[in-house]
Amino acid sequence: MQTTATHFHEKLDLVLKALSMSRGRLASELGVDKSLVGRWVSGVVHPSSLNLENLTRLIARRCAGGFTMLDWDRGLPELAGLLGVSAPANGNRARAHGPSDSLPLPLLDMARLTTERRGQAYEGFWRTTRPSVVMPGRFFHDHGMIRRADNGLLQFKVGGAGLLFDGWLLLAEGQLFAILFDTVGQTPIFVIWNGVPLSKASFLDGIVMAAALNAARTPSAYPIVMERIGDLTGDREADDAYCDEILKRDPLAPEGSISDDIRHHLVRDIGPKAAEAGYGDLFLLAPITSTLSRGETIGGRLQG
Repeated sequence: MQTTATHFHEKLDLVLKALSMSRGRLASELGVDKSLVGRWVSGVVHPSSLNLENLTRLIARRCAGGFTMLDWDRGLPELAGLLGVSAPANGNRARAHGPSDSLPLPLLDMARLTTERRGQAYEGFWRTTRPSVVMPGRFFHDHGMIRRADNGLLQFKVGGAGLLFDGWLLLAEGQLFAILFDTVGQTPIFVIWNGVPLSKASFLDGIVMAAALNAARTPSAYPIVMERIGDLTGDREADDAYCDEILKRDPLAPEGSISDDIRHHLVRDIGPKAAEAGYGDLFLLAPITSTLSRGETIGGRLQG
């Protein structure tokens, strides 16, 4: 039974806000994992037929005007009217993926201008490699896509097997500043990447700042690298479908699959003793003098 509309996740987000219900509470009442609800709301997956029926019954019990499977086919303004709330500000789409209005406008203007000149160098499909904070000695791969959005910025979406990090890349001073949202951990994530001067980026390195997915949500900073695994086709539907496919891949890297040079780059000895001994740095850095970021010309003849 196909009753979900194209933007089901936006409708579910509206429903949750109208009912003042958290994702965690919805998951508890439906008897599903919170991460699954996170994937529904973020648009990574649609509910199964059984989960959609249970979700519809749950909403119907809380909606004074009733709620049926047919109501999922309503447009957002109609759905908002049924729920007794105002429609999203732009009248058509929820603003879950819009850049924050609190960001300084000069920053966004500069990022748009730089993206217009250099954004194409970074568009494509990518795979990250990062060390695990909660599983020492193990590494994770996130797969996803970078693509220019209608607002003139680069949208950045990566994840795997239920994890989704969705947000924006802001280009400035030859670097990329990522502001992402962890749809499972419900926290922001920040990444600074070293950019490349050539017309097509093939490998990037940088530093992540995030709350670890442990019980204490420990603030953490660690190196990360990202390699291009494919180019956009120009067919948005086909590119979206491929992105959805790679987002489902298992993010845990098999043991022994990370090369020694990448392992040494991602797992470093830092601090006063390491700096004094001459084999480490005082702080965790991603210096341009030893960056792994590199690119190539469109034809691939020049690399660097």
